[in-house]
Amino acid sequence: MKKFSYVLGFSLLLFMAYGAKAQETVTTGYNPNSINPIHESNKMFKKILWWRMDLIEKQNRPFFSRNGEITKLMIEAVKADLLIPYVDDSLNKRMSKEVFLENLKIPSDGGDALTAEEIAAGFGQETQEADPFGGFPGGGGDTEEVAVVDEFAPREYTILEIKEEMFFDKNRSLMYHDIQALTVWLPASANPAGFEKSLASFKYKDLVALFYQMPDKALWYNTQNFAEHKNFADAFQLRLFSANLIKYANPMDQLIVDIYGASKLSVIKSQQLEYELIDFENELWEF
Repeated sequence: MKKFSYVLGFSLLLFMAYGAKAQETVTTGYNPNSINPIHESNKMFKKILWWRMDLIEKQNRPFFSRNGEITKLMIEAVKADLLIPYVDDSLNKRMSKEVFLENLKIPSDGGDALTAEEIAAGFGQETQEADPFGGFPGGGGDTEEVAVVDEFAPREYTILEIKEEMFFDKNRSLMYHDIQALTVWLPASANPAGFEKSLASFKYKDLVALFYQMPDKALWYNTQNFAEHKNFADAFQLRLFSANLIKYANPMDQLIVDIYGASKLSVIKSQQLEYELIDFENELWEF
């Protein structure tokens, strides 16, 4: 009986190990964050790149139309539990909603902060006088309570950092730009602390699903032809954005500006690397 139990237990372990191995075979070799899941063995060439996209730049304004900002859609989606934020673009650790909302808050120096007793007494509640177009009776003593804004407005988040894999698929003979993650940044000019601040990172696959789920909000605004507005996902796929190369995967995980210094040289090197990648892709077809 003991021998039978041992054999049965061993068989169970073998079955579980085989099942786990089979599952591993199905998934191993594929990037789980990829929009184009291609086996690593089919990637003849690959680089991981980071791009900085300034939403204020003219070419990027279709992503940042008034009340149709891509950052607004992302922030509202997190608040509505439709989108998961991550701590960084490695996408290994989820960010809690509480931390995300805390990151949205405007930092206070504490000098003018109201105490709980002062808030309870009504301090900090501004009033608005009647105006002839606002519907308030003049001189009647009516007031309107104004909500205290303690968050950065979505329109203040004007920087997107794009992490992508650039690889050549030897089976299809095509070069792919496979976006992995988008990170939202608050520029130093909008931060009272005077430095750029990361809000959160997002899995690009999740964003694509969100963009197609909300086509009326995820609208790339075509200023040349109103009949040809596009979805944000399609605009990214067509590379209808302008961005500067700020990093490529390297052993020290340094930005280009860290390697060459905060000078014109780093800008020149960034552009030079972009041209080299374009030349490399073009030269693939000369053989």
